[in-house]
Amino acid sequence: MGLSRRQFLQYCGAAASALGLTRPELGLLRRALASPNAPAVVWLQGSGCFGCSISFLNRISTTPPLTAADVLIDIVNLTYHPALMGAAGEDAARLAQATCDQGNFILVVEGGVPTAHGGHTCGGWTIGTEEVTFEKVVRQFAARAKTVMCVGTCACWGGVSAAPPNPTGVVGVQELTKRETINVSGCPPHPDWIVSTLARILAGETIDLDGFGRPTRLYEKTVHYFCPRKKEKSADTFGLHGLCLKKLGCRGRVVGASCPVALFNGGRNWCVKANAPCIGCTKKGFPFRKLHRKRSG
Repeated sequence: MGLSRRQFLQYCGAAASALGLTRPELGLLRRALASPNAPAVVWLQGSGCFGCSISFLNRISTTPPLTAADVLIDIVNLTYHPALMGAAGEDAARLAQATCDQGNFILVVEGGVPTAHGGHTCGGWTIGTEEVTFEKVVRQFAARAKTVMCVGTCACWGGVSAAPPNPTGVVGVQELTKRETINVSGCPPHPDWIVSTLARILAGETIDLDGFGRPTRLYEKTVHYFCPRKKEKSADTFGLHGLCLKKLGCRGRVVGASCPVALFNGGRNWCVKANAPCIGCTKKGFPFRKLHRKRSG
């Protein structure tokens, strides 16, 4: 059973600190959600593995809303998401197009944007006899959206989808549209990073961004800063629990993210706790650019 708007607002009060919202921001969010003119959300998926949506849907809480579904169904006016909405095909595309024509919406993009061969390596949708490329859809919707939010490193800068030789010419949304984007990077990003950023956008807050277009609060400190293993001896081989993994290629010293305290899978684990080194998935250039010792995002 879904939540009422009142229940969700009560939850927001309890979860404000967890989402990183201040009291004034929480008040803005309450007013935004209570308004019948609150913007809709259009979520497009391009070149990628859909892992960012899966991460978002894996958000599990012990207090309402228990899952991302509660937020999406009862709170956020999500007019288009190809994997979550009931409509499909041309019906779904027309719903998205109607939202774009109205103009009062937030655009969320997941996945990179292929540009080779006129963009025809990735289809957006088909309306009538017209096959619309994903590139064309992103350009059109980004031009009309109130705010553009990129979810995942592929949408932000190309990510794995743009790794050499990149035969489909994948680029990030900002590179394509030349419009400022709010980048929630990660492969995939933590679900709470997505939720908190979307909440701030809905609240009408001006989000402080770092040099990579990411919310500063989420990425200003390195993985190493939070890591519980940073004072432990370095492991010389894999499979040794509890030791620092810097000699085994861990990139936590130069990559900004709060993974050690945010944790994934309902607060159970993260890469290093599973004895895998940080691979630097939140940084621009992942996975194919070499990291320097100096922090590079």
